[in-house]
Amino acid sequence: MTIADIHETAEAAVNDYILAQETKDQLRFLTCGSVDDGKSTLIGRLLYDTKLIFEDQLAALERDSRKHGTVGEDIDLALLVDGLEAEREQGITIDVAYRFFATDKRKFIVADTPGHEQYTRNMATGASTADLAVLLVDARNGLMVQTRRHAFIASLLGIRHVVLAINKIDLVGFSQERFEEIRKEFGTFANGFDFETLEAIPMSARYGDNVTAKSDKMSWYSGPTLLEHLEAVEFGEHALEAPFRFPVQWVNRPNLDFRGYSGTIASGRVSVGEELVVAGPAKASRVKTIVGPDGEVPEARAGEAITLTLEDEIDISRGDLLSSTAHRPDVADQFAAHLIWMSDEPLLPGRPYMLKIGARTVTATVSEIKHKINVNTFEHMAGKTLELNEIAFCNFSLSSAVPFDPYEANRTTGAFILIDRISNATVGAGMVWFALRRASNIHWQALEIDKTARSQKLGQKPAVLWFTGLSGSGKSTIASMVEKKLHVDGRQTYTLDGDNVRHGLNKDLGFTDADRVENIRRVGEVAKLFTDAGLITLVSFISPFRSERRMARDLMGEGEFIEVFVDTPIEECRRRDPKGLYAKADRGEIKNFTGIDSPYEAPGNPEIHIRNIDRDPEDVAEEIITYLREKGFLAGFAEDGEGI
Repeated sequence: MTIADIHETAEAAVNDYILAQETKDQLRFLTCGSVDDGKSTLIGRLLYDTKLIFEDQLAALERDSRKHGTVGEDIDLALLVDGLEAEREQGITIDVAYRFFATDKRKFIVADTPGHEQYTRNMATGASTADLAVLLVDARNGLMVQTRRHAFIASLLGIRHVVLAINKIDLVGFSQERFEEIRKEFGTFANGFDFETLEAIPMSARYGDNVTAKSDKMSWYSGPTLLEHLEAVEFGEHALEAPFRFPVQWVNRPNLDFRGYSGTIASGRVSVGEELVVAGPAKASRVKTIVGPDGEVPEARAGEAITLTLEDEIDISRGDLLSSTAHRPDVADQFAAHLIWMSDEPLLPGRPYMLKIGARTVTATVSEIKHKINVNTFEHMAGKTLELNEIAFCNFSLSSAVPFDPYEANRTTGAFILIDRISNATVGAGMVWFALRRASNIHWQALEIDKTARSQKLGQKPAVLWFTGLSGSGKSTIASMVEKKLHVDGRQTYTLDGDNVRHGLNKDLGFTDADRVENIRRVGEVAKLFTDAGLITLVSFISPFRSERRMARDLMGEGEFIEVFVDTPIEECRRRDPKGLYAKADRGEIKNFTGIDSPYEAPGNPEIHIRNIDRDPEDVAEEIITYLREKGFLAGFAEDGEGI
């Protein structure tokens, strides 16, 4: 055989290997359970036994085992996964660690998730993309609180295949009685969950019993090893059987002659010539071509990344959802959903967040927390806010209608995340349960007299002067002086004062963070109506949170919201203390008082910044009037609407 023949044979072998890997299906699973149940050790054992550890990794593992190991002279396989130094020092998993391995039958991506309660959000992250959950239980301890919590979250997130890995069976003498006791207890506990398969396997991850090979120490067990079950379990058929869903991630326009829509098929199948519809506008067309990674194909299925071209030129943008005409998704601006809260800052109903569902992002608020769920007892509990790792069933209100499916029908089009508008951090993960139809018969009534007409009649440009600052900063005094000057000038105004509004519109609200958010939401809506009436509205509220002031700003038209930061140091506010509130707060008679035991978030870039120390209120008011005049708010209007 010549050298050329050897190269050709080797190249053919490599190509055959690559082709074989590409055609294997891929199972994503996670390991979860309570602390020290052996999750990381189990993954380490799988990697070790499937020969996926290189010699240099093994040498490093031996060194790390001597330094950080918890199994004496043996190699600590958990250290293969616990990559963070903090994890190695504490002997726990903090973050979600992903590992890849493969056998002759299947490829695997495994997520090792933390066991501690404070990292429940990390477990939910790992579960969100998993097809199967390996729930570990220490045979000595049985089912723990965190075991039950993780089983509930796995069920909630749509995982339908579960392995109950009863680990450390060697520490109870390989007892069949103990195994059966735990298996029956979990079966009773999980009876209400929607698991399609539930396989209980006794094992010792440390020594490899029933992980990848049958154990000779448990002749009483006749079931599969963990690896055998992972290789054999059937999954993914639901995505193929579900109606076609295609979130558009990118409008592909490489030149004037080609317009395609790129993305990954979320569910179902599509073929050339099939009629599709854009969810929402309900515009239909037929598939002209399907372009895959290697060129045009006649058909594509769930999980494949493709570009579609259509026979008709219809308006489709990033974030739109293409579906089959026979089975369309829901389209609504309100829905009910389960929500897992993932932020150290509590969820406050009424506060606006960014909601990302598929490739579309809209503004959303939790309009009501229907109930919180005790994941230990499944009891439904009342609650006004959500804290870190809590789960609740909530009603959501969105700034515009979005297409979706119930999460139990489609995990891709029914899942969403919430994003904080200030920090841009992901603060929650949600699963849509059903659309709320309560507003389907409510439409905007067209009015012949609009804001422009009212403004022309009044001879002024409508605006909201939003005075914010600490209690005692001088907001109300300055706002009152500004209104007097505007009134003398013949302008139409109205003042919304924090104290006055709480005697009527907001008399049912207290001073918790949640009530403060609702307080500002209501006032913002009223200010919007006054602006629509053509008035110059003066709002004097502490309004301590940036997010709610931004919410109020977003309600107004371009340039109509003028933030006036009355910046008075808290020491000066304490000295003034016109209502004696600081003194009461210091004595503990007032709770949640801004600046004392409730935060004030100062504006970052207000339109008007008043440093109010030793300032005459009349001078400050004149400064604000000058600003309004320079910006054109006090100019008259001619009949054609142009300023005069």
